Formats: sequence, C-alpha cells, structure tokens
Amino acid sequence: MADVLPLVEARLLTALGEPDARAAVTFLGTDRVEVLRFQEGDIVRYATLGMSAQPMADPTAVIADPVAGPRAELVLSVRGGLADTDKVLRPLAVLAASPQVEGVVVTPGASLDVGEPLWPGAPFTSVLVAEPGGLVEDLELDEPMDPVRFLPLLPMTPNEAAWKRVHGAQELQERWLTRGTDLRDPARASVALD
Repeated sequence: MADVLPLVEARLLTALGEPDARAAVTFLGTDRVEVLRFQEGDIVRYATLGMSAQPMADPTAVIADPVAGPRAELVLSVRGGLADTDKVLRPLAVLAASPQVEGVVVTPGASLDVGEPLWPGAPFTSVLVAEPGGLVEDLELDEPMDPVRFLPLLPMTPNEAAWKRVHGAQELQERWLTRGTDLRDPARASVALD
C-alpha cells in the first residue's frame, strides 16, 4: 500500500503552488505533523501534512481499522500582513493531531477549539470546519482507503462558537454570508448575532 503523505503533498503543491515555509511538530505518542505555508497575493494559506497518514477512527470502535476510515488535512486562509498569523503553526498542528490524541473524527460542521488565541492577539480560539472540495480537490486513494479531504477552517470568535452550538454551523455560515463577513480578516470582529 502506497504511503499517503507524498500523494497528499503533491496534491497541495498542484493546488496551491510551492510552499514558502514549512514547520514540523511532533507530539508525544503521535506521528509528525507538518504545516506548510503558501503565499498567493495578499492571502496566506496554511495546510497541514500528516493528519491523513492514518484514517480517523470512530472513538467508540473497539479496534481502529488501520486502512479504512475518513482521512483529512486542514487548510486555513487569512490575509497576510495584518497579524502575526505564522504563530498559528502550533495550534494547527494540535488540531491535526487531535484524531490521534483524542480519537475525534473531524468532519464538516464540527467546531475545533485550541483554548487559546490562534495567533497573538487573535480574537479567535476555535474554528469551524467547512465543506471540502473548493480550494483543494479530494485525493482519491486505492481501495479500500477513503479519499483524503482537504477541510477549510473558518476562525470563530467565542461568541460565534457559542451561537453555533445553539443554532448550528449552517446558520452561522449564512449569518456570515448575509452580513458580508470577511472570514480571511485575521483581526475581524464577531459578526452581529442579534
């Protein structure tokens, strides 16, 4: 069975170009996770590489399947030069390691919280996992492996995260859309939730 990560990296490079920086983080008892940074005009994209090496396992399963199961990588896009967003590397690696560490299956509509600002001074401590397929297409793998999905992350303020818990991800995304919220602004205020 082919190693998944070179295929994942090739898909990222095809979709986003050459990374201008990369960093690696290893947590005790987990595989290494890299975070690649891509610059496109005033947009900076951070993509994880390593989360998809193992399928995410259902935390209620007695034995984790080493082959079948959902696989994903995370992609965060922000406007460059407005905040020290390069400090998001470690929080992103923490989120990418959460399936191995906490046994969570990361899916669209989920909230992921790091418990601290995503970067210094950030008004966000959590992200909403959005639907894949827009920026980076799914990577099909040989059967019986599931495809790798590249999940966009949308930073949420604590108020937005609380509102999302009550009203759901779809309602929050619609609120952002109708209010014209710039989700790439690393210093944006919370959307009006009245």
